Amino acid sequence: MPPLAIALSGISKHFGPVAANKDVSLSIAAGSIHGIVGENGAGKSTLMSILYGFYEADAGEIRIAGEARQIRSPADAIAAGIGMVHQHFMLVETLSVVENIILGAEGAAWLKNGVGKARAELARLAQDYGLVIDPDAIVGDLSVGLQQRVEILKALYRGADILILDEPTAVLTPPEADQLFALLRALKAQGKTVVLITHKLREIMDVTDAVSVMRRGEMVAHLTTAETSPPELAEAMVGRRVLLRVEKEARRRGKPVLEAVGLGVRDARGVELLQDLSLTLHAGEIVGIAGVAGNGQSELLEVLAGLLRSSRGVIRLGGRILNNADRSPAKLRKLGLMHIPEDRQRTGLVTAFSAAENAILGYQEDTAFGTGLFMSPSRIEAHARTTFNAYDVRPPDPGLKTAKFSGGNQQKIVLAREIERHPKVLLVGQPTRGVDIGAIEFIHRRLIALRDAGVAILLVSVELEEVMALSDRILAMCGGRITGERAAATADERDLGLLMAGVNERAA
Repeated sequence: MPPLAIALSGISKHFGPVAANKDVSLSIAAGSIHGIVGENGAGKSTLMSILYGFYEADAGEIRIAGEARQIRSPADAIAAGIGMVHQHFMLVETLSVVENIILGAEGAAWLKNGVGKARAELARLAQDYGLVIDPDAIVGDLSVGLQQRVEILKALYRGADILILDEPTAVLTPPEADQLFALLRALKAQGKTVVLITHKLREIMDVTDAVSVMRRGEMVAHLTTAETSPPELAEAMVGRRVLLRVEKEARRRGKPVLEAVGLGVRDARGVELLQDLSLTLHAGEIVGIAGVAGNGQSELLEVLAGLLRSSRGVIRLGGRILNNADRSPAKLRKLGLMHIPEDRQRTGLVTAFSAAENAILGYQEDTAFGTGLFMSPSRIEAHARTTFNAYDVRPPDPGLKTAKFSGGNQQKIVLAREIERHPKVLLVGQPTRGVDIGAIEFIHRRLIALRDAGVAILLVSVELEEVMALSDRILAMCGGRITGERAAATADERDLGLLMAGVNERAA
């Protein structure tokens, strides 16, 4: 048996009456990639936050490389050789890469000396692991994938031998995810230990050596990856058999509901983000957008949802041309167009508000909740409890601050809020980002049920497999243009990949 990098014994943690971890034990071999999977709210992130010192366990023991450790803060974890990359990055976007790397670990009386040391160390890490990045780049100007690279560099700069990554691909495009996994394999080859928290079973099968499964705060299985399978892992996570494919019947689409003709969008520099884009969305169909992130999908959703002004073009909703006054999110909601944004934290929620408040956000003027100063907290709370139970939001506590929920449960709050308003048109951005396998199955079923009820759905997802499984028609985008349309039933990944790159093989 290889030596253990991490040994957790009898770890328990309560938040009030909620038991986040119940007598959890876990052993991780040194120099391995170990996956931890479970539904949203299963206790995975809490367990790793205890290991990293954000929380202190109520009971249990932590041993690092065979030595018992008291980890009461991240400083204790860093001293023990542990680094952590969180799902939502801990970076100062206005500072440069090198300034973020040394922040809190300047290591010299004069900042100049600390910066010089950091530059030399970054050059070494770039050579050892291929982590090439401009040390003077402003972090806020970097792509999400490069920002994640900065977080990994921060941990390695501080001497981490154990690296914890919490849902690392939730915000990455597929090519960025492939680059990340190549890096994790390089870290393993250098003797580092990697702990990967994820809900994506394909990633577990591709990159890990062993996997542990958590369910409702307890550890329920420890498996060798090569000896298990996605269906077995899914059943262990959820406690029942899970359907890993989307089942839907072919349906005849209805009349046009949403039409866009000649849409154009320019940014502040005059760069065209959408170029003469036209599409038609019919009742009772799901139209998926396939494209590498940054090719105009986000701008398309924002223009249609009223969050971004187009520089030209016409939008019709239900046959009615929308003027600028009509194109506000509030007006569009009244016309039956609902929007599930791609970034739940920046656009979909106010995380400082309670879950109950977020459950009615955008619909707070509905008289069902009272009016003005006479809004009814009891009605708002009752509404939240009903929807949280229907969507299995955990914990089902309307009074809890939304920031305290896991990313997947935050997503469920947004989905419940928009879907339960009976939309005629639903714009969906990244519906299952950061969501566990059981919730993915639930969300997919909801979307298919809406489509079968006659709702017109426009779907944007970086998961090409998800676009192909849910859609009736697929539009490929590249450089702010629609580069091709395919029927989902006959589409294949290679053909779509070429369209996403701006190459139409059939035309060629």
